[in-house]
Amino acid sequence: MTTTKVNVVQQHAEPNSCAFFKPHWLCWKILGITLHIDNSHRHRDIYMLYSIILNILVTICYPLHLALQLFRSDSMADNIKNLAVCVTCVACSTKFIIYSTKLSTIWQFEQILERLDARITDDVETNYFRRMRNRLRNVGIVFLSVYLPVGITAELSFMFREERSLLYPAWFPFNWIESTGWFYVANVYQIVGIFFLLLQNYADDTFPPMALCMLSGHIKILSIRVASIGYDQNSLHQNEEELNRCVEDQLNLYELYTTIENIISWPMFIQFCVTATNICVAMAALLFYVSAPLDILYYFVYFLAMPLQIFPACYYGSDFQCLFDQLHLAIFASNWTTQMLKYKKHMLLFTERSLKQNVALAGGMVRIHLDTFFTTCQGAYSLFAIIMRMK
Repeated sequence: MTTTKVNVVQQHAEPNSCAFFKPHWLCWKILGITLHIDNSHRHRDIYMLYSIILNILVTICYPLHLALQLFRSDSMADNIKNLAVCVTCVACSTKFIIYSTKLSTIWQFEQILERLDARITDDVETNYFRRMRNRLRNVGIVFLSVYLPVGITAELSFMFREERSLLYPAWFPFNWIESTGWFYVANVYQIVGIFFLLLQNYADDTFPPMALCMLSGHIKILSIRVASIGYDQNSLHQNEEELNRCVEDQLNLYELYTTIENIISWPMFIQFCVTATNICVAMAALLFYVSAPLDILYYFVYFLAMPLQIFPACYYGSDFQCLFDQLHLAIFASNWTTQMLKYKKHMLLFTERSLKQNVALAGGMVRIHLDTFFTTCQGAYSLFAIIMRMK
């Protein structure tokens, strides 16, 4: 009975696109970067001190302590593992710093979403928003399916080593090999540090596909809204007013698109580069440098996980572009032939604006598109082939 009531409440709840980004704000709050956005902090001085200490120890020092050990281990397998983790952590910290400078823009992004949500009143539009909510949940599931297996296999590989070792090969300013106390200090630092870096990575990696999925959903909802004009009992004047509101919705969508591109452009460019590098490193490790079963399992899972990190963003990058390209078809699906001349003039304005190509670019150079996903995978293989020739 209780479950039924909850489902009924969810079905009649007002659309709230911003709710899907609450986990991101929670992550950013835990990571200490929301002080200049959130004025509700009671203990601002304590939070600022926490933020400074955390980001020095994790955002700066964690990638640094990995980088200082690059190619300094006796084992080539450890060097490869150190390289893969170091590249990932440097990229993660860089993306996190970029997002920390974009929080005010993300707040503007949510304001646009609220304006678009306020226009969802029809049952058909509400039902589509509900389906979009399920797709956004699936995006989260994809990233959990990426993080959990990689984390579990990394822990297993670490736990079943016979000799004393760290979670990841790294440099420390003390001798953790001969001192049990320093050994535990080093491992606690690595485990706690990687937890905070995973929080950074979750917010960094899930925001682009979820934002692009939200953009795609609202474009589709506008298409549904425009196509239904003229088929109800409204007057010609009311139809004209509704089309004017749809033109405003269209402008809001273009503003949403440019805002999203502004936020995710450089983080996605960094992610494309890191994905190509790490796919190549994982292939090299699997074929040449690891022989232990748990290490093989770790790199195999890692190899499969890397492309999945960029696939959702590339998919929805292609999806929103297709929906924008088809937006002009929706206006001709409306009952436009019986409308007033002024309606038809606004209709032409809507159509002309919808013919503009809209492509999200990573770093101002690379399309966030399925084509780029396949190009990244091909680039990883090409890089691997170059390494093979040099070898």
